[in-house]
Amino acid sequence: MIEAVNLTKKFDDIVAVDKINAQIRDGSVFGLIGTNGAGKSTFLRMAAGVLKPDEGTITIDGMEVFENEEAKKRFFYISDDQHFFSNATPRDMMVYYKMVYPSFDKERFHGLMRSFDLDERRKINTFSKGMKKQVSVICGVCAGTDYLFCDETFDGLDPVMRQAVKSIFANDMEERHLTPIIASHNLRELEDICDHVGLLHKGGILLSRDLDEMKMNIHKVQCVLAEGMEPEELSGIDVIKTERRGRLLTLTVRGDLSVVEHTMQTADPVFYETIPLSLEEIFISETEVVGYDIKKLIF
Repeated sequence: MIEAVNLTKKFDDIVAVDKINAQIRDGSVFGLIGTNGAGKSTFLRMAAGVLKPDEGTITIDGMEVFENEEAKKRFFYISDDQHFFSNATPRDMMVYYKMVYPSFDKERFHGLMRSFDLDERRKINTFSKGMKKQVSVICGVCAGTDYLFCDETFDGLDPVMRQAVKSIFANDMEERHLTPIIASHNLRELEDICDHVGLLHKGGILLSRDLDEMKMNIHKVQCVLAEGMEPEELSGIDVIKTERRGRLLTLTVRGDLSVVEHTMQTADPVFYETIPLSLEEIFISETEVVGYDIKKLIF
């Protein structure tokens, strides 16, 4: 498990990460969402031991990371600003990472390079941005670590490659309990892969939620109520947003689905149906409750 306690990092008078408390449980995909400057990369760099916290701690399985070789063997860090040795080829990087990570799977590396149609002997500095990201991902999953830190890893990949990378992550999670931590400015990119999402804003975590719990507790209901009835009269459910188009109402409600459906049936509306919310809609609803507009923070 990765745990941050009052984690803080400042650059002169700029607070990049502000007293973050978070737990990332093993075997799940944790998504860090936020605009540029929200603190995502700084958080990952402290998790990777690249930066030393000014205050607080971040630990991996109880071990502080900074200048701790044993802790650093537990993860592979894919930076947004990728670095490869000068004039290195993917095969050169494989040889290097095999020395750093004893469990590095060379056979899998060769197989994935072929699957991604990448030349192991070609110099990486001649690759496109997307190709470099693919090399980083291949090295990361072949390293055999328990944790994989990904900073804007899907940025620069075309849709087909994004799905391929997500499939690899899902396979490794099932087979060897890999725990990916993925930072992105795009909420939609992570909807189909993350188990838990933390929304960063101005260096702090504005919201941190388990997606399954969120989806079970918030729902969208389209309905036409009986003549003269108002949404406020629907007792037993918490209506947090109401949109009207003539008599058609779109309600965002909080509560257990069975309770919501019982309430709607009891109200005897002309028509009603429950509709699943997207991750974007859930976060918009959650942030509006605490006074933020996620559309301005993320999109």
